[in-house]
Amino acid sequence: MLLLLCGVAMLAGCIDAIAGGGGLLTVPALLAAGLPPAHALATNKLQSSFGSFSSSFYFVRKGIVKLSEMKLPIACTFIGAAIGAILVQHIHASILEKVIPGLLIAIALYFLFSPGASQVKGKPRISDFWFAIILCSAIGFYDGFFGPGTGSFFTIAFVSLARLDIVQATARTKVLNFTSNIAALLLFILGGMPIWSIGLSMAVGQFIGARLGARLVVTRGRKLIRPLIVMVAIAMAFKLLIAQHPEWFGLIA
Repeated sequence: MLLLLCGVAMLAGCIDAIAGGGGLLTVPALLAAGLPPAHALATNKLQSSFGSFSSSFYFVRKGIVKLSEMKLPIACTFIGAAIGAILVQHIHASILEKVIPGLLIAIALYFLFSPGASQVKGKPRISDFWFAIILCSAIGFYDGFFGPGTGSFFTIAFVSLARLDIVQATARTKVLNFTSNIAALLLFILGGMPIWSIGLSMAVGQFIGARLGARLVVTRGRKLIRPLIVMVAIAMAFKLLIAQHPEWFGLIA
């Protein structure tokens, strides 16, 4: 079972480094392995943190993103994710569950029909300061509170508002995704939620898969990222819709 989960984590890490959405594979796998939902989510944060660290380190080492330029976004994302992880223990996430599928489909349509999304040029629509204060805090909060689609939300914000090239946007997304993962994971650890033997076994696969995915972003990024973001966003949207309304898809009588 551990070997199977490690293999799933490797595939998820590769997908996550490119377009996000690796949790579509790992969370169901953890649930199928018999973990209770809360422990599955906490263990998923543990193993995914290794994947986001692996891809982030690769992008930093390649010089695609400089941490010195991301101090404020990292701080805002961390604080937002920590607040979200605290509040989710007291507020039900059902409201977000109803809103997120529509946002994910909108993201997919944006990348599908926007011809310039892969190489955006022009003046940023928001300053770096307000991008960090507003968007990084909000998306970080969302990741700590709920999570699905976080990478897609960061990427589209960097592309459409910061006017970054999609490869640069993906690199910055992984740094901030790692930040929000760590913030939420720390609170899960304080609550004693992760299953360490499973999480660390999957972390090996995540680390390797994320490194492979990050390398693909650098070498084939512009041709690879857009279609994967579209597919992952639509898959996440339908996964959430099926969970909320199984009768729409004929899954119950």
